[in-house]
This record gives sequence, C-alpha cells and structure tokens, in this order.
Amino acid sequence: MTTAFKFLKANPVFHIATIDGDAARVRPFGFVMVRDGALYFCTNRTKEVYRQLVAKPDVEISGMGADGTWLRVRGKAVFDDSREAKVQAFEEGPTLLGLYPKGADDETFITFRLAEAQATLYSFTAAPAQLPLI
Repeated sequence: MTTAFKFLKANPVFHIATIDGDAARVRPFGFVMVRDGALYFCTNRTKEVYRQLVAKPDVEISGMGADGTWLRVRGKAVFDDSREAKVQAFEEGPTLLGLYPKGADDETFITFRLAEAQATLYSFTAAPAQLPLI
C-alpha cells in the first residue's frame, strides 16, 4: 500500500490550497519530507501563502498520479522554525539552495508540518480510500 508521502514524492508537483479572507488560493509546491512522524513542507516568510497560513492554518493539498488517481491531504499548518527542520529540508531537497542560497541560515525560509492530517486517495474506478500519511 502506498502512503501520502510516497504519492507526493512520486508526483512531485502538487497543489496547496489556502484561504485568503473569503477566497480560496491555490499554488504549486514540490517539496515534502517526513519529520517526527509528520509531513513537512516549506515556504518563504515573504510570500502570501505564509501570511494566509498564519491567519488561517487550514490547508488542503492535492496531487494527481500518472495513473489517474489523485490524493487529497487535509490538515492544519503548524510552523517549525527550528534549525534542525531547516537543515533536514536542505539535506533532502538540495535544489532548495537555488531559492535560498544561505540554506538553513536564510531568515525567510521556514518549514511547516501538517497537524490533524488526513489523506484520501481517489480514483474514477474505485471508492475513495484513506491512506496512511507516512
């Protein structure tokens, strides 16, 4: 059986939806890691997505597989500004250095995990199935 983490790694462009006032906002993301039993993502403190997650941490992630299945992961963003989380992110995603040349020392870079997360796999040919996160 697959997990939400494996699905997102196998389909590295996925979309994160946030709430901005009374409107939904969606944008592509491509980094995910596992830390302390949770799915972790990263962003930049200067971006609208950061501001939106601070104001309302409800988030939903969706990605589609080449086989036509798609995943939805719903949860609440909890920011983790620890050096350890940042170092792990750059170890697992060295391409992040192209965006953040200072690496874990970049003050705009921040990670977040999903709390209260639930993952569901959908298909046009099968009933929705709950997936483990990791």
